[in-house]
Amino acid sequence: MKWTRTALGVALLLALVSQMTAHSSDDLVYGYECRSGFCQKVELSEENYAKAISLPVCRLFCGSSIGTLWPKPTGTVRLDTLMRQVDISFIDFNVNGTVRQQKLWRSVENRFMDMLDAQIPDRKILARGGYRMSVNINTPEEPTPARLTLETDESYILDIETDASGHVLANITATNFFGARHGLETLAQLIVYDDIRREVQVTANATITDAPVYKWRGLLLDTSRNYYSVKSIKRTLEGMAMVKLNTFHWHITDSHSFPLEVKKRPELHKLGAYSQRQVYSRRDVAEVVEYGRVRGIRVMPEFDAPAHVGEGWQHKNMTACFNAQPWKSFCVEPPCGQLDPTVNEMYDVLEDIYGTMFDQFNPDVFHMGGDEVSTSCWNSSQPIQKWMKKQGWGLETADFMRLWGHFQTEALGRVDKVANGTHTPIILWTSGLTEEPFIDEYLNPERYIIQIWTTGVDPKVKKILKRGYKIIVSNYDALYLDCGGAGWVTDGNNWCSPYIGWQKVYDNSLKSIAGDYEHHVLGAEGAIWSEQIDEHTLDNRFWPRASALAERLWSNPAEGWRQAESRLLLHRQRLVDNGLGAEAMQPQWCLQNEHECPIDACSRGGGRLGLIVLLLLTPLSA
Repeated sequence: MKWTRTALGVALLLALVSQMTAHSSDDLVYGYECRSGFCQKVELSEENYAKAISLPVCRLFCGSSIGTLWPKPTGTVRLDTLMRQVDISFIDFNVNGTVRQQKLWRSVENRFMDMLDAQIPDRKILARGGYRMSVNINTPEEPTPARLTLETDESYILDIETDASGHVLANITATNFFGARHGLETLAQLIVYDDIRREVQVTANATITDAPVYKWRGLLLDTSRNYYSVKSIKRTLEGMAMVKLNTFHWHITDSHSFPLEVKKRPELHKLGAYSQRQVYSRRDVAEVVEYGRVRGIRVMPEFDAPAHVGEGWQHKNMTACFNAQPWKSFCVEPPCGQLDPTVNEMYDVLEDIYGTMFDQFNPDVFHMGGDEVSTSCWNSSQPIQKWMKKQGWGLETADFMRLWGHFQTEALGRVDKVANGTHTPIILWTSGLTEEPFIDEYLNPERYIIQIWTTGVDPKVKKILKRGYKIIVSNYDALYLDCGGAGWVTDGNNWCSPYIGWQKVYDNSLKSIAGDYEHHVLGAEGAIWSEQIDEHTLDNRFWPRASALAERLWSNPAEGWRQAESRLLLHRQRLVDNGLGAEAMQPQWCLQNEHECPIDACSRGGGRLGLIVLLLLTPLSA
């Protein structure tokens, strides 16, 4: 009865709206009906052509209270079953209280219109007419340029209403730019192209209140093992914006290459980049940071140290075991390389690197790396051994951990110096230094955030949480998106195989990982380490699996992946329409025949069985 009433309501409302005229089409064969809560394809005929519903419209109202929204909102969702044709030539934006942000909002508005254009296959066949639409952004005037921090309120309220003249009013209310931008992203998903009537249509009346569950929702990209063009990085940021991910973790350097221009130390990129055409200039970095800001994304740099350094550091006498062989004795992959913490001048170089990063990225949180330090690497250096003995230290593991702690203290001092003493929160990877007893001696839980890369069931995670550290989860068994390929230093498959499906990403519960300490979890990041990936294969490794992560972090859904599958199929198509080479999930037939592909479809009800409910212009007397 629920869907019967809905069908009648839709029939009545659609009958009253703007007397939509169906445009004949020689190549349009199918429309859609809502049957038992699933959109099913029907062959068009003269009898049902005028009543037919396109797939995007059907999916907005059929079977789910949240329609096709991705990620699913966390608050109230009310979508009336009435669509209005919109004249995209008459969409105007009104931004209240953000005079200082005019340039920023112009960029946001242009992007919004680009997303609408991406849905339209051919402007030449677009039906004329439609109603005017006004988008009103209500957010307080901010005295400083918009900057995302751990304290930023990203909530928003979206109200869509239609006045007596048919004018559509979309009102977005938020406390700042970032929340308002998210509201605009949601609005874009409520505007669809109807390929039957060749119209752009919007939900005529709606109310959505929404806010993320987790503050930190990110992706990591390693641009050292293989170089990525600025264009490909921007594509990643575009996909992130579409699903409200808010942190791009830029692992910009490593032992393999140093592609970042550091003004005071040009030799780093001149010696360390793969070529001088593969360097991120100051202009490139500024472009990426601003591109992310327009999309509600912080771009956070990582300078991984004291391990994972090498290329670019030649001739400085500040490293140990660089490109040492056999490499497996000194590091986890070639080329090896670690900084020498005993060389005082090395910290001056670090200060210049940090200074460049703080100047260009203005990070609210900074990543100092700190993973995979090899004590055998340091122990292979006679100068390091000599220095340690002079301090009265031995050459045991605990002594090298003490050396590591010395490095971390000195390096942190240089970070604080370039950050003007602001005590920026620092992220470190889980490592030997985050294990007992060293974590207590060298790392202050008031200052450090720990990023977890081990498995989701690693007992060390709880030990870290018990000490009061905030964490970011990147457990490799669910969030390392480069897993599942051939080995590259041996035969067989790479170390973290098998390939991780989107379902596992979606069901990777941070609450299960943290248990009683969930309040210490800032969020999570999906990671791509680039030994076997470059910009030509980037999109299909991130997408749509990163979208599954986005819904987990925004909504933390109680339901598993199955309830999200049909929405994700449509969302994946939206990614493709907006220029991302997202990996295919199923045959296109499954997208067009909802609920027919799952192996247990018939046993779970639905499919071609059950009461047929039509979201068509059915006369009330029928």
